Amino acid sequence: MNHLTEQQLRELKLQLLEEKLYLERHFDRNDNYGLSQSFIENTGELSMYDNHPGDIGTEIYERGKDISLNEHAEFHLRQVNEALDRMEKGNYGICILSQKPIPFERLQAIPTTLYSIDHVPDPHESERRPVEEKFLQPPFGRTSLDELDTQNGFDGEDAWQIVESWGTSNTPAFAEDPNVDDYKDMYIEADEHEGFVESFESFIATDMYGEHVNIVRNKAYRDYMSSGEGDHSLEPESEFDLDK
Repeated sequence: MNHLTEQQLRELKLQLLEEKLYLERHFDRNDNYGLSQSFIENTGELSMYDNHPGDIGTEIYERGKDISLNEHAEFHLRQVNEALDRMEKGNYGICILSQKPIPFERLQAIPTTLYSIDHVPDPHESERRPVEEKFLQPPFGRTSLDELDTQNGFDGEDAWQIVESWGTSNTPAFAEDPNVDDYKDMYIEADEHEGFVESFESFIATDMYGEHVNIVRNKAYRDYMSSGEGDHSLEPESEFDLDK
């Protein structure tokens, strides 16, 4: 014998029928979320190929969203029909796992449910993540691994440094170094060596045979000397003296 009264069954059946009518009318009104029409019919264009790629991307995104909404509505309609079928057979409102009655209050909230609240499969928010994240973690754009002894590769911070070196909308007031006096020195770690390890490697020059060592008096050279790292008396004269 069903634990629900006749009045409760009538109330739940009316709720299910109203939901079924709403879904069926919804499918009729919008042609299954516009899926019955092609891209071209939706946009009014003769072809998608003459559009900007961004416009095509938007249409593809919207079409994917329509498919998801349509599948969700179809699944919900199937649940409603199955609930009405169980009601006709007399086994409506019974948990399919515990075979115990589902409280009327729960059926009022979710009239299509098959489970009592204690037997709902996977009731918690899923913490499953795409397997690709194991290889992409942490996100490239948010990585700054310079502080790790094992990190010597190109990371997200290096990518931003390259972009930032070409200029941003910031002013010297926003620079990490409050004493910066050149816009070229504003980006993160602007004094970081690029293409060499030790400072002197950037201004020591030789010929193609590795002979005839010369000193190129560039900015790196001047910074090196002003920091007290070198001795002017040991410098050979160079034809490559540059003021950079």
